[in-house]
Amino acid sequence: MVVDAREVEREGKSYTVLTLEELNREAPGRPVILLVGADAFLGFPTWHRWRDIFELAHVVVAARPGIELAPGGELAKEWKIRRAPTPEALFSTPAGIIYQQPIAPQPISASVIRAQLARGADGREAVRQMMSPAVLRYIDQHHLYSDQAHQQDAT
Repeated sequence: MVVDAREVEREGKSYTVLTLEELNREAPGRPVILLVGADAFLGFPTWHRWRDIFELAHVVVAARPGIELAPGGELAKEWKIRRAPTPEALFSTPAGIIYQQPIAPQPISASVIRAQLARGADGREAVRQMMSPAVLRYIDQHHLYSDQAHQQDAT
């Protein structure tokens, strides 16, 4: 598994579907997995060209505290058609599977981290309590939640 930082490094607006298109051009036929929290997944219909994501990647949905994974509307149709009961399905095709990854949910999210860091020193201390020093160093080194990164649209 590799974390790809091109969305935070891209100038201007950044859309996940464009990143997935780039990844597919770089290695045609290689399976790509987009890992998202349940809260982000439920918001897919608001994402730029969200339906195209399923043609470009598998989507692995991780549980989030307090979020019931019960897609509605158009997303419910995709959930019903594409959902796989086991992760082995992710290896049978390069894209199009939705798999719900069971994990021990953590009460932390990018939105919470961003909001805390925007508070300054007090917020930074709160973030320090949420994660390991190595992760916070990575965030700092790559300016992941800086004002510059804020100006990009990650969906």
